[in-house]
Amino acid sequence: MSTPGAFESTVERFGPPRHRSGRAILAGVDGSDTAMRAAAFAFGMARRESGRLIVAFVVCRTALTNLGPAVAATVEHDTTLQLYAELRDQIRETAEELEVPVSFLKTFGDPYTALRDTADRGQVDTVVVGASQKAGHRFAGSVATKLIKTGHWPVLVVP
Repeated sequence: MSTPGAFESTVERFGPPRHRSGRAILAGVDGSDTAMRAAAFAFGMARRESGRLIVAFVVCRTALTNLGPAVAATVEHDTTLQLYAELRDQIRETAEELEVPVSFLKTFGDPYTALRDTADRGQVDTVVVGASQKAGHRFAGSVATKLIKTGHWPVLVVP
């Protein structure tokens, strides 16, 4: 089986077969410390509630891409592939260890829009995200704040 490219959407399933009943929980991950704590919290929720977990890794273009198309695209591609592989392995190992059914989704675009659409499509009961560590989000609004304002589902923000 070939490895998916950095800019190719994928969905992989790990752990036991999916429960038809039970809660659906969405966790957004980007490799940051707060996102990984959010994923750990979401795993615990799914395990306690015999639910299923959707873990979404949203890839968005960085400012680096504007510096020089060839060099920046190569660096961004390699970095994204490496982070995806690391997250995939961690999610798979945890799903198997805790026996939690997990769908690991890699998608592209604006993190807020991607998480909102994934939550609606997956008919999730709760969204779990890490608190933003970027100073500019105090003014522009973080992904978590935007998800909370949407009001479709309870949103847990993990520090």
